[in-house]
Amino acid sequence: IIIIGNLGRDPEMRYTTDGKPVTSFSVATSRKYGEKEETTWYRVSVWGNQAESCNQYLRKGSKVLVEGVLKADAQGNPRVYQKKDGTWAASFDVAAENVRFLSSRGEPEDAPAEVIPF
Repeated sequence: IIIIGNLGRDPEMRYTTDGKPVTSFSVATSRKYGEKEETTWYRVSVWGNQAESCNQYLRKGSKVLVEGVLKADAQGNPRVYQKKDGTWAASFDVAAENVRFLSSRGEPEDAPAEVIPF
């Protein structure tokens, strides 16, 4: 899968028990059709040297291009959650193979108005 979107929050980096870095962040993509706008959320995990770079340079609102593998839950579905307004939405997990930074250094794009609940 290839997605282009904006980070919904700052990245979070942690280390596995054997010392490998992994960074997680959420990315929102939007599309407009007519008067309606649709936002889709992706939970991205990136490993190794890229994890360290993403943690160091990305911030909430940064625009990125992510190439990776779409991961489903145990039943083969996306993660479903209820938004603050009571409607239902889904987010998708992506194991990133490559993350490209599209924002100018230190100048993140405007972040999506909706905040992801996890």
